[in-house]
Amino acid sequence: MAYFFGAGLVTDAFIAAYRIPNLLRDMFAEGALSSAFVPVFKEQMVRESDEKAFRLASIVITAVLTVVGLIVLMGIIAAPAIVYITANGFVPLPVKFDLTVNLTQIMFAYLLLVSLSAVVMGMLNSFDRFGVPALSPAMFNLGVILSVVGLYNFFDQPAYTLAIGVLVGGVGQIAIQLPSLRRIGYRFRLIFDFLDEGLKRVLRLIGPMIVGLSAGRVNILVSTLLASFMVEGSISYLSYSYRLMHFPLGVFAVALGTVALPKVSELVTRNDSEGLSRIFRETISANMFLIIPSAVFLAMAGRELVALIFQWGAFGAGESSSTALALLHYSYGLIGFAGVRVIVPFFYAFNDSKLPMRISIITVGVNLALYYPLIKMLDFAGLAAATSVAGLINFVLLAIFLPSKGIAIPYTRILVDVVRMIVAAVLAFYCARLLPISFSIGDSALMQRLQDLLVLLVAGGIMYLLFCLVFRVREVWRVPRLLLRK
Repeated sequence: MAYFFGAGLVTDAFIAAYRIPNLLRDMFAEGALSSAFVPVFKEQMVRESDEKAFRLASIVITAVLTVVGLIVLMGIIAAPAIVYITANGFVPLPVKFDLTVNLTQIMFAYLLLVSLSAVVMGMLNSFDRFGVPALSPAMFNLGVILSVVGLYNFFDQPAYTLAIGVLVGGVGQIAIQLPSLRRIGYRFRLIFDFLDEGLKRVLRLIGPMIVGLSAGRVNILVSTLLASFMVEGSISYLSYSYRLMHFPLGVFAVALGTVALPKVSELVTRNDSEGLSRIFRETISANMFLIIPSAVFLAMAGRELVALIFQWGAFGAGESSSTALALLHYSYGLIGFAGVRVIVPFFYAFNDSKLPMRISIITVGVNLALYYPLIKMLDFAGLAAATSVAGLINFVLLAIFLPSKGIAIPYTRILVDVVRMIVAAVLAFYCARLLPISFSIGDSALMQRLQDLLVLLVAGGIMYLLFCLVFRVREVWRVPRLLLRK
């Protein structure tokens, strides 16, 4: 996307258009729907039978086809009004506004595709099948990439290749999981039993989750609206940097949270409070051990990382510098975002989605209050800074209230380990920058940029492990064993 389109009118329009179906996906499909469905589905598997759980899955999929299908139709019709509200800064620019509306209408159907994918993913996870579901988002990315590369020269406005790619990728997300779904014995049947007790329980869980998640997504919509009034490219700088920040979040935190939810749900069903405490301690410690050095690396090597990945074709040095600035202010928020991804499944496993909802609403207020002063100080990067601070506050509040579920949390022990990890990561990457290491792996711009980043990454990573050993961080030994578990 950066190579073909840079950071400007087209990318701003696409990102603003994709924001609505993508936010609904985060809020409804991969967020609330999956998290509400898995505990109920898993409980029926454990307490009753696979057949009973499969019947619930068919009822939920039928409901998704009906309800989400209607939402998609309404979204397509209301696209001009949606863009007017969420990207009002585009209104004085008719070409940009019309392009954003058209892209929104095309991509709204993605919401239905990803909602179905989320239910399938939840079923497979409940059967301890994690590999293929984890691979499915890659099929989405592959669909977008191949559509742009293959169709770019066939459109007068190549931005439409991005929208087509979103739909192709959505189909791919579902298709790759279907063989695994058949292997666990599931066969879909259209069942319009909306009074089913299992569906009612899913809906009771999903309501507060949607409110809680939507509260957080208000910040993203407001930031898009504010950025639409700023210098052209601001929306794109924030999006590119957020994508880089989201990489370690998706690889580590989302993976740990996804694996934890079915196991935590099972332990809750068995009333195993000791097991829950152990799982939480292991998961949050492993999460921080991997996320903290990632956050420090993004902060200290942001320019090199952005230059290596994005600064090609239509994406120049100016765009690279602005994106790196936004990345710096997203980096420290990564710790909070990752912590939330791990803690929230514990509340959901207890069928409590209301407390995370209330905490989310509080952090939205904090985020909105921070926008004005931070934008004054940092311009568009202030939007990233406000989001990061709010994410950290959300994490802290969830951790404070988790013991109310009967899970014993050794706060002091975890806090000491986190501080040690932060000190180890900062020292490691600071020392790595001072190392007089120089070698040549080629004269091309790619090789030079790769060399600059590899030195910092490899040297910093090795020193991080060494400093963790010196500071007696136990996760140095535990995390490799955890990652090697099936």
